[in-house]
Parts: sequence; structure tokens; C-alpha cells
Amino acid sequence: ALFSAITALSFSLPMLVVMRGFMGAAAAGVIPLSMAWVGDRVPYERRQETLAKLMSATVIGMMGGLWFGGFTADTLGWRWAFVAISALFASVAVLLWREEKQVAAASPPPPAGASFVQQTAEVFRTTWARKVLLIALLEGATVFGLLTITAAHLHHTHGLSLSMAGGTSALFGLGGVLFMATARPTIQRLGEVNMARTGGALLVLSFGVIAFSPWWALAVPACFFTGYGFAMFHNTLQAKATQMAPQARGTAVTLFASGLFLGQSIGVSIVTQWVDRFGSAQVMAVADACLVGVVLFFAHQLKRRNATDLDRV
Repeated sequence: ALFSAITALSFSLPMLVVMRGFMGAAAAGVIPLSMAWVGDRVPYERRQETLAKLMSATVIGMMGGLWFGGFTADTLGWRWAFVAISALFASVAVLLWREEKQVAAASPPPPAGASFVQQTAEVFRTTWARKVLLIALLEGATVFGLLTITAAHLHHTHGLSLSMAGGTSALFGLGGVLFMATARPTIQRLGEVNMARTGGALLVLSFGVIAFSPWWALAVPACFFTGYGFAMFHNTLQAKATQMAPQARGTAVTLFASGLFLGQSIGVSIVTQWVDRFGSAQVMAVADACLVGVVLFFAHQLKRRNATDLDRV
């Protein structure tokens, strides 16, 4: 709320850029800590469904935020968009402080935990946690690298206008929303391993269709199913991230989100450098092949992990 308010008062572009950076740093903890809170409060058998609802709220918020930001900038000016964001964050902060007081009054405060550095070291000492973080890094690099060049590929390969290509790519979000609306029966029917396999297969096949189909119309359902498949795959990975280090859940989930975003940055950087040299279809094919490896690795590790847990029971 504070940095949004300062951003609204920016008097130069450098100040605007710096304040936006501070806004991002402040907001970055919201989703990982929400996931950690779900991990602390929700039994594991209902956690995937709850995380799907959280992801649904996130995606709907992102889509609504893009529209609201453009609408406010066009009608009232860009400064008022940041004023509105500041007011919303301030309202949420007040509600959270009230909630914290009620929780503190109902139960004693938890004991002081280890430092962030100690918790990070503890997470990385766990083999399973290292695997989950690696998969998050690779998922971010492959999926978001592919998404980055999807609109440009449709524009240059099929001659679609930029708005049409961008709108087709945006169906990724709608596919994710559909999964979240049907998460409960899907999770109950498939289970974790099949969720990862099915979601990964949808991702790989859909990106393959986008890359090589001679008809642009096939990109419409393909973009939709990339979102549906990603939501299935990522939801399963999220659930495992909340449980990979229960004794340091907040730090573990924050590292998970950091790995995902770091992978996204790496993937986007690589594909945008290669696409002009080798062509978008060829780059998408290579990235899609790498995604196959990520899906197979996660499904295999998940199956082994679940078998080990059953043996312990």
C-alpha cells in the first residue's frame, strides 16, 4: 500500500521504475505465504483442492487487474490506478491485522523459529525438497518460455494480427480457470500421479500443435488446453511444495516460488535470443521436448515418493 501510494506520486520515469520494483518485492510474498498458510491449516487430503481455489483467485485477479488497470488509465489517468491499488492493499492489511489479533487472543504465540538462513539450509538438506525446487525451476523455464513466444509465433507464422494472436494466447488463463472450477472431481478421479501425467501430456501436445499445425484455428483449443494442462500439473507440484519441508513451510514455499520465477526469467531469456536465429517453430519444438523430460521426471519421482510414503504407513 505504501509503495503503491508513492508510485502514484512519481515525478519521473526512474522513480516510477524503482517504486514498481519495491511494489513487486512487497507483493511477492503474498502467494507463497498464502500457500504456506494453506499448508499449515488444511489437511493434505483437501490441500490440492484448496490450492486450486487459491490459484483460481490469483488468475482471476490477474485477468481483472489487467482490465482494471487499462480502464482506469484510460478514464482517470495512470496515477489513479496506483491509488486504487494502494487503497485495496491498505484494506487487506487492516483485515489481516484484525485477524492476527483474534488468532493471538485465541491461542498462544508460536515459539520463535530458526532464522531464514537456517531454514533455507534445512530445506536444501532434504533430497525431496531439492527435487521439487529443481522441477519448479525447469517448469518455469519451459512453460513460460513457450508462452512468451506463442503470440509472436502465431503472428509471424499465420499472419494473425497482434491483438488476435495475443487474445488467442490469453486463452491459457481461461483453461486454468476451467480446471480450478472442476478441481475437486478431477483430483478425486485421477490422483496425484495421473494428474501430473495428464496435465503434462496436455501441455506437451498442445504446444506441439501450436508449433507445427498448418491451420491457425487449431491454436485456439490448443492455447486453452495449455492452461488446463498447466493448472493440473502445477497444482500437483504446489501441493508437494507445501509438504516438502513442514518444519520450515513458509521458507520452503517461498523458495519454491523463487525457483519458478527464476526459471521463468531464464526460459524467457533463452527463447527470445534463439527465436530470431532458428525460428519460432524450431525453438518451440526444443522447449517442448525439454518439457517432456520435466513431466516424466516429476511423474516418476512422485510415484516413487508416494510408494515410499505408503511403505512407511
